[in-house]
Amino acid sequence: MRLHQDQLQVLLVFAEEDDQSNGFRWACDKAGFRCNIARTPQSALECFLDKHHDIIIIDHRHSRYFDAEALCRSIRTTKASENTVIICVVQRHTDREESSILPLISAGFTRRYIENSSRMACYNELIQLEFGQVQAQFKLRACNSLFTALEKSQEAIEITSEDHVIQYVNPAFETMMGYQIGELIEKELTEVPINEKKADFLDTINSCIKIGKEWQGMYYAKKKNGDSIQQNVKILPVIGQGGKIRHYVSISRLCNDNNKVEKTCECIQAESQTDTQTCRHKDMRKGSLDVRSTTSRGSDGSSQRRRSSMARVHSMTIEAPITKVINIINAAQESSPMPVAEALDRALEILRTTELYSPQLGTKDEDPHTSDLVGGLMTDGLRRLSGNEYILSAKQTHQVAGSLSSPISLNDIPPRITQAMENEEQWDFDIFELEAATHKRPLVYLGLKIFARFGICEFLNCSESTLRSWLQVIEANYHSSNSYHNSTHSADVLHATAYFLSKERVKQTLDPIDEVAALIAATVHDVDHPGRTNSFLCNAGSELAILYNDTAVLESHHAALAFQLTTRDGKCNIFKNMERNEYRTLRQVIIDMVLATEMTKHFEHVNKFVNSINKPLAALEENGNNGDGESIKTVLRSPENRILIKRMLIKCADISNPCRPREQCIEWAGRISEEYFAQTDEERRQGLPVVMPVFDRNTCSIPKSQLSFIDYFIIDMFDAWDAFADLPNLMEHLNNNIKYWKGLDGRNLRVLRPPPE
Repeated sequence: MRLHQDQLQVLLVFAEEDDQSNGFRWACDKAGFRCNIARTPQSALECFLDKHHDIIIIDHRHSRYFDAEALCRSIRTTKASENTVIICVVQRHTDREESSILPLISAGFTRRYIENSSRMACYNELIQLEFGQVQAQFKLRACNSLFTALEKSQEAIEITSEDHVIQYVNPAFETMMGYQIGELIEKELTEVPINEKKADFLDTINSCIKIGKEWQGMYYAKKKNGDSIQQNVKILPVIGQGGKIRHYVSISRLCNDNNKVEKTCECIQAESQTDTQTCRHKDMRKGSLDVRSTTSRGSDGSSQRRRSSMARVHSMTIEAPITKVINIINAAQESSPMPVAEALDRALEILRTTELYSPQLGTKDEDPHTSDLVGGLMTDGLRRLSGNEYILSAKQTHQVAGSLSSPISLNDIPPRITQAMENEEQWDFDIFELEAATHKRPLVYLGLKIFARFGICEFLNCSESTLRSWLQVIEANYHSSNSYHNSTHSADVLHATAYFLSKERVKQTLDPIDEVAALIAATVHDVDHPGRTNSFLCNAGSELAILYNDTAVLESHHAALAFQLTTRDGKCNIFKNMERNEYRTLRQVIIDMVLATEMTKHFEHVNKFVNSINKPLAALEENGNNGDGESIKTVLRSPENRILIKRMLIKCADISNPCRPREQCIEWAGRISEEYFAQTDEERRQGLPVVMPVFDRNTCSIPKSQLSFIDYFIIDMFDAWDAFADLPNLMEHLNNNIKYWKGLDGRNLRVLRPPPE
């Protein structure tokens, strides 16, 4: 492929002419770039949509003229901006601490330029961009034709993860094997030859590929109709990060038996650290993995919001390194001319330095808040056992005392509590008012009302008294001594879950058993939480960490204990009248949803949701298929996608605090901060590794910690969920809360609220 790059085009967005804008204009002339100048956001957007500039330089120094970050988000929602480099010009401050670049990255800027009106400084910046980011983006654009060739190729291509989960197959693979993409998830397609022992056969393969050599031989693959087909197979290991084998490229060809036409199947399998496992094909992914949405979340009117949501989905950089890179390598590298080969070398670098589902945090040193949050929430500690074993304070589960005052039915709820729950169907419902009215026992009361609204007793064929007893037992096993992970948090997540279940698209998607499972999972998802993170328990060598092998420790405990508490006593066993198979189905959904709240797989869940649901729905709407109910139903109702929707639903409900009204958001921020402060205090007392050192009650900036959490975990997830469920009120609260925390941070305040004037 011969690459030819046209004259670069630059758009300068400056409200007024000054030395800085003149410096960049002179630099464009000297470099031979075409230059346009816009004075307003509207004219800038119109000019960009007309010219499709390679570089956009936006003045961020004077907010009184226009919102530079909002303009950048607007540009990023357009498809034309996918390969555009956007530069932010910021003021030079010598009298205050360097600020984080994360907000600019979140808004969609490629990099920042600290104001320097020197002509040569401007010229050097443009030249560096031309031979750096712009050239890299140009090479990636040139690879689109290679992606097209891959999709149209008669060779069958398959990509799997390190767990042998399918990431991608092309149409030729579907034709060869007789499967549709969605049918391949969790399907085991590989069989060993009938004339060889399975273990010996796998040992032969693994002994070769695990030392970095390719293997070639024959095996049988099973088609959808059950037929076994014999294939010539070549498996090539790919060395990645850390010098380890990270992927396997498998090229298989049908044998010529029975006059069958030979075809080639390329299959990429991710790093295998268990050499004797069989190749299992468990999941199908076409895209992946670095959800960094650069979007604007406000609009006028429902239809405009929907278009905006779809634009946000397409602006997310969801394509995984494994799907972007390996496809290019196997399709074209050997026969490519030098320019394309260089582009593919660049792609290999991405593969070697990028995890499959987690975006790289490029500013760890600059943003300790984000670094500590990621370390504390997305890892299982340092795997370092201490002599000080941490024993859960709630070693024994709690039973409900017979003298405990409780409602007999919904009709017997005290008036103050009834009044506190009047607007429980609204998002702005105040859970803290209910907490006060119920003396910190909101879960029983709110649970009775929400479960009645959804007809849970009728579905489970249990009495209201059994449900009430169950809610009492579950609430008694939440620790009221925890500032955050207590029954009020459980009730809050239950309320959010019920609210999401009432949204029209969610109702179209889920069955009654899914709704029941979601409400139960929300109720029990943090039962017996000790107020410490998984990392803390693993570092402390706790009994739970040992029991669950340092993997999803708390989430596994919550799910297991919930069923233990439910089934040990018939008086509170809400499942006792269910038919066995239906109970097993319900149980599996509940467990899956509770485990989905574990943060180590946060980006995996979000990216699968975006790739499997948001993007196909967006494509249908963009192609004018709004009325094609069958196509939309196919996306929404497939079993695999319903699982992803339920996981996303409970994840959003679990950490929806930043999307609550401001006072609730502030209260939750204070409670989680206090819980993290207490953990840091205990880690230091016991001599354990301090998982999140930034959460020191004497030095921590709560606004900074909230902004870091929102930037890294919340924005992209709720952008995707909003695009699916249409939640303008949540996004408005989120934007307002971001502004609130930024306002405090801008004043260098570390507390929850500003001091009284």
